Amino acid sequence: MKILLHTCCGPCSIYPIQVLKKENMDVMGYFFKSNIHPYTECAKRLETLETYAKTIQLELIVQEEYNIEQFFQDVVFRESDRCRLCYHWRLKSAAIVAKTGKFDCFSTTLLYSKSQNHELIKSMGENIGRSVGINFFYHDFREGWKQGIEESKRMEMYRQQYCGCIYSEKDRFFKNPKKQPNKNPDI
Repeated sequence: MKILLHTCCGPCSIYPIQVLKKENMDVMGYFFKSNIHPYTECAKRLETLETYAKTIQLELIVQEEYNIEQFFQDVVFRESDRCRLCYHWRLKSAAIVAKTGKFDCFSTTLLYSKSQNHELIKSMGENIGRSVGINFFYHDFREGWKQGIEESKRMEMYRQQYCGCIYSEKDRFFKNPKKQPNKNPDI
């Protein structure tokens, strides 16, 4: 079976690719750039993925444009729902590329991360697949979370510290005191 795997980065692709190849799937990667900010971060992630892809003979399709402006336009005033919008954008793009490329199905390395909304990704992937006319392949890759991390460290891969958008980068540094639990009940 020929599968297009949306790959958000090199480290997150290790375990899913291993699983899919063990299932005798013909895997090709797809890197979507337009949600990753700043561009220097996008370039580091792509370089790491391309280096890894060469070592395992993985062919990659890389989104040509870097349309961060469209990402901002889609998310502005919807920041609290940004992940849903971003999932949809990436999955729909992957589905269209897979359909155009005559793949049997598509999937995503988002299903590897313990930090992502698995059920939403699964249902959205299935719905997008139906609307585009290509199957979404679901597999819970979180089972290999630790293995993938250990392998990426052993390979000395660049490991990003946030999902990709400017909002997730902010979240890793800024902890909103209004959202923090009150440690002093007398206040």
